[in-house]
Amino acid sequence: MHVTRVSVPVATRAPTGATNAYLVADGGDTLLVDPAARTDDLDELVAREGVDHLAVTHTHADHVGAVAAYARETGATVWCRRGRERAFSAATGIEPDRTFAEGTTVPVGAGVEVLDTPGHARDHVSFVAGEDVLCGDLAVAEGSVVVGAPEGDVRAYLVALRRLHARGPERLLPGHGPEITDPRATLARLVAHRNDRERAVLDAVRAGNATPDDVTDAAYDKDVSAVRDLARATVVAHIEKLAAERRVRWDSEAERVEPR
Repeated sequence: MHVTRVSVPVATRAPTGATNAYLVADGGDTLLVDPAARTDDLDELVAREGVDHLAVTHTHADHVGAVAAYARETGATVWCRRGRERAFSAATGIEPDRTFAEGTTVPVGAGVEVLDTPGHARDHVSFVAGEDVLCGDLAVAEGSVVVGAPEGDVRAYLVALRRLHARGPERLLPGHGPEITDPRATLARLVAHRNDRERAVLDAVRAGNATPDDVTDAAYDKDVSAVRDLARATVVAHIEKLAAERRVRWDSEAERVEPR
């Protein structure tokens, strides 16, 4: 099973300024994943290899921009996460032909397996292509992934990281940035980062910071003014996790938090 990556410049909050599109080919069958926009390189690849199936890891705008165009041009079977058909159509401008869930196999060569990996987004999945895992925004080689309220779920994200760590893939192919050749170390680093952020948020609440803005100021030890909205959303997602675990009290309407 062969996977080709094309870096697609696109409007994204990711530091790379681009999203990775992937074409998985095996036995004459092909799957295009995350065509964020049309580029000459991606057009050339699609024209040369063809596209039998088309899917996205999740429906954030920086992953779906050329789904409709390539689907109409190639006649590919368009897949989406089961139960998310309406959101998929709204994001892509096209109706899906088929749906998948955990364990579904997309018929490309020996089969591309779907893994349910929510957390960054509710509909987030990863695709197992031979020894590789196309992991979307689950992981990055450097830095961290945004898991922010209201869509992000820190508990689900940690479960997804640990499940993938247990599988021990040889290589991760992320939605942004270079391939990840040390998957277990990277996944462990991302788990540790989330745990560190949780401790900082909890310490800030216990110190008397009662609003997401105050907690954000206290929990980050660096200047986050350029990404203030993302930092605040991350803090709220951590507060929601702590509240679900009954470690803090959280009034989401008043946006007030206090320690238990």
